[in-house]
Amino acid sequence: MLSLFQRKRPPVAAAPSPAPAVEPPKGLMRPESAASLLATPRRQKLLEHIWQRTSLSHRQFATLYRTPLERYAELVQAFPASEAHHHAYPGGMLDHGLEIVAYSLKLRQSHLLPVGASPEDQAAQAEAWTAAVAYAALLHDIGKVAVDLHVELADGCTWHPWHGPLRQPYRFRYRDDREYRLHSAATGLLYRQLLDRDLLDWLSGYPSLWAPLLYVLAGQYEHAGVLGELVVQADRASVAQELGGDPARAMAAPKHSLQRKLVDGLRYLLKEKLKLNQPEASDGWLTEDALWLVSKTVSDKLRAHLLSQGIDGIPANNTAVFNVLQDHGMLQPTPDGKAIWRTTVTSSTGWSHSFTLLRLAPALIWEPSERPTPFAGTVAIDTAPADKEADTSLPPPTADAKAASASQEALPWEEAGSTASIHPPKPQVMSDVVEDMLAMVGMASAQDVETASHDAPNMRPDVPESASVAALPSSQTPAPALSATKPSGEHFMAWLRKGIASRRLIINDAKALVHSVSDTAYLVSPGVFQRYAQEHPQVSALAKQEEQSDWQWVQKRFERLQVHRKQPNGLNIWICDVAVTTEGAPPPWLSSQRPCASVR
Repeated sequence: MLSLFQRKRPPVAAAPSPAPAVEPPKGLMRPESAASLLATPRRQKLLEHIWQRTSLSHRQFATLYRTPLERYAELVQAFPASEAHHHAYPGGMLDHGLEIVAYSLKLRQSHLLPVGASPEDQAAQAEAWTAAVAYAALLHDIGKVAVDLHVELADGCTWHPWHGPLRQPYRFRYRDDREYRLHSAATGLLYRQLLDRDLLDWLSGYPSLWAPLLYVLAGQYEHAGVLGELVVQADRASVAQELGGDPARAMAAPKHSLQRKLVDGLRYLLKEKLKLNQPEASDGWLTEDALWLVSKTVSDKLRAHLLSQGIDGIPANNTAVFNVLQDHGMLQPTPDGKAIWRTTVTSSTGWSHSFTLLRLAPALIWEPSERPTPFAGTVAIDTAPADKEADTSLPPPTADAKAASASQEALPWEEAGSTASIHPPKPQVMSDVVEDMLAMVGMASAQDVETASHDAPNMRPDVPESASVAALPSSQTPAPALSATKPSGEHFMAWLRKGIASRRLIINDAKALVHSVSDTAYLVSPGVFQRYAQEHPQVSALAKQEEQSDWQWVQKRFERLQVHRKQPNGLNIWICDVAVTTEGAPPPWLSSQRPCASVR
């Protein structure tokens, strides 16, 4: 390794900056040198932290760390780290890169690597492992520059990061067709921009770290062992700090960002829906230093509220909700980094019960002058580790406790993955299409339903009902008002009509739960029934009484209405090929095969 420090290396050439007197054309940004980009006080402080955690001389640090960091700065310039999530501001990618390197090196200090090696081998490989951790952290998001952004230069040409650093004024935008997580696979396009052959030659001499490093650079963290774990933990720490370390910062996030919607949703629930500081069973308790919320109840109600507002991208189960809240820095983690705290709540009347709770900072929800009176009892943290969310229990006396919803599974076509953008463009739903759909599910009579040959889906009698789509003809029976809170088949139909009318339920999209083709309506099962159950957590208690999953309970209630069209052999579920088109033939990613039932 000493040869790396002894070999004469040419100085890093900074990108030449245009003359200060010449302003870039309107709407364009001027590329800056690494020295200029890294000169801010906060970035200088981060560089100082990184240097202190490497225990190297300034000369050694410049060779192994500062040079790759400067190359990274020149490559990412003023790009954000995301469009509407973490570090979503000019220069956010550079800040995130420096933060995750600093966090990863701090985490690395508590590990002896490689795991299981002799102390002599660990000492001999220590510097290589430290550098590998830093490089893996720095490169984990670099692929976003290649696949998420469209960068246009002043001369009208498109810039690609494999061309090298920007040399002329530029503008950028996020690609509408970008694919979520593709950036992990794109890292391989760019790591040679940061790591030269001498560094790679050095690292490749350590087989125990070379393999996990290559896995990280390929985005395959599950195969990268402790190296991948350190990068993931450091990434979460940086994201949490940026999004939720300061409540004011969380609320300063764009209104359409997920963390802002989560905060707004929690604030609404605590003001309008949740019971706080009750002498016995409650949804949460406010102490002097923390807000404690019953994990399962609050997760169910938060998901139901956001779905009822037509907000997309809401996790389908409680564990995923906890992960999102924790990743956004809204939850205060346990000492071992978990989201769930096991506690015992005791009121001033002597009532006591054990709960699994979420812990939040009160300042995230209330201004100091609006903060409610603290709970008169105590919330004691149990030392036993918290188990799965299913262990969360509420005392039987309250209706809210009995209505706690079980976790929902992700929809099968979402688990399979899609090449569509994480923020796919919403299709234009014209008013006549909405009216036609409402007529199908609420106004046409069952006698009018006929099977047309061009609408007939492919039959698959062997496909289980739980993995299919139910199509609904409409009923002339007036639906109950949605103010009625008790779930039923009729209430499901009213919810469906209202969702379509308000355009909260998207139709005729690649991932829509409702489709309309040639005067025929198709409902996706179990997806549409899962969505209803998620918006109405009380379904869970009713389903458990009949030993059914909640979506199955809803589907059975719907089938009892006898408003859907069955197959000739009597089966309720059909299998349909769904292909959403705009003009001409549909792109391959817009086609999928789902179980369906038809309604005219």
